[in-house]
Amino acid sequence: MSFSLHPRLVSDFHLLGRNGALHVLLQRNAILPWFILVPETAALELFEVPAVLRRELNSVADRLARFVKRHFESDKINVAAIGNIVPQLHLHVIGRRRDDCCWPQAAWGHVEGTRAYSEQEQAILTRALVSEHLLEARNTP
Repeated sequence: MSFSLHPRLVSDFHLLGRNGALHVLLQRNAILPWFILVPETAALELFEVPAVLRRELNSVADRLARFVKRHFESDKINVAAIGNIVPQLHLHVIGRRRDDCCWPQAAWGHVEGTRAYSEQEQAILTRALVSEHLLEARNTP
């Protein structure tokens, strides 16, 4: 199977690397800690993902959610597979705080303002994800 990321994901997110058959992405807007996991599958719905890959996705999503909660001191973690705009199956893991720009609304369509991650912030975050075994060191850009 030939696999590539949807162009919208490529334009809106930094590709941080991989964890097995999952691509780990970071939203370019640093206003919220917003990650995406993209499994290498043709499936469009979670229930269509082969069992082994689904277990891998669930495991990494749970570990990433714990990381985001701790690393960003998030009050709440939102995890969702929506896919209305980008049909390629992807799972959002978003750290929310009661003082963030769109609390208590959903992050989708309510993020006010933008701030890019600096290269240093990206590097620190990438190293932290590698040390937590959420990214494979050999596959990071």
